[in-house]
Amino acid sequence: MRRKRVLPPTVLILCAAALAGTAPAVASPLTAPAPTAATPAAPLRILLTNDDGYNAPGIRKAFERLTAAGYDVTIVAPLTNQSGTGTKMMSAPTIAVKHPEPKVWAVDGTPGDSVLFGLSEVFEGHAPDLVVSGTNFGPNVAGLATHSGTVGGAVAALESGVPAIALSTGGLAVPDPTATINAMNPTMDFAVKLIDRLRTRARSGPLLPEGVGLNVNHPVVGADGKGTAAGVAATFQDPQAPLQPDFTDSGDGTWKVDVRFRPQPAARGGDVEAVNANKIAISAMNADWNAGPAESAATAALIAGVRP
Repeated sequence: MRRKRVLPPTVLILCAAALAGTAPAVASPLTAPAPTAATPAAPLRILLTNDDGYNAPGIRKAFERLTAAGYDVTIVAPLTNQSGTGTKMMSAPTIAVKHPEPKVWAVDGTPGDSVLFGLSEVFEGHAPDLVVSGTNFGPNVAGLATHSGTVGGAVAALESGVPAIALSTGGLAVPDPTATINAMNPTMDFAVKLIDRLRTRARSGPLLPEGVGLNVNHPVVGADGKGTAAGVAATFQDPQAPLQPDFTDSGDGTWKVDVRFRPQPAARGGDVEAVNANKIAISAMNADWNAGPAESAATAALIAGVRP
């Protein structure tokens, strides 16, 4: 049974705060201290990756928006489209890397390969504060997230002890491609708000609890994709697998593969339900495949008494 990934209380607070905007003002003390010159905070250092390729519209929009927000952003992303590669990494003995422009590295491999190269070489000796993967062209909810290269890039970061956020734009309903590209603007607007809030609450510490990443799915709102999301929901990954394979025997030892889109009813409180309601879904994730406490207890009961 797949574990429902319930957000820890700390992360729930962060998500709610990101939706609420700025924190309420705090009353000034009766006697204000003498003003002192504040030391400017160092720019947040972000490794930006994706699975659509280093020059895809989503990652370029993310680079533009995150840089404009004052972050120090470096792209380390696949040279070509790597959608659906999941957590695959280090599967070849050599890897080609291009450096086509300042702050951009293109790795001829998967998102996982890109993140590992970035952490080992581009950020050698000084890990980034955050890895952002996306924004993906299309959703990474339910079973799509399990096989997503975008999510895989975030998982590679978490395995290396670096906080990570996977960003995706879209829902299970397939909109006009232009609408999805337009919706990348509000996706990145929200991402900046979320990262700013994480940094404020971190108080110079890690942006997220140890080992925890966020899978963020922003809906496409309106026919043109320029609408505003209806809210933010703390969710878990819906257990359904909306893509169903169909194999047809060609009679010559080969089989034709077709993938059919068959969404099931959305799980209550899951990411699919939230995105269907035009809400931004934020699911906590970690880099391992451990089941939750209930599933682990059930497994222990099943194997009790078994001997080698």
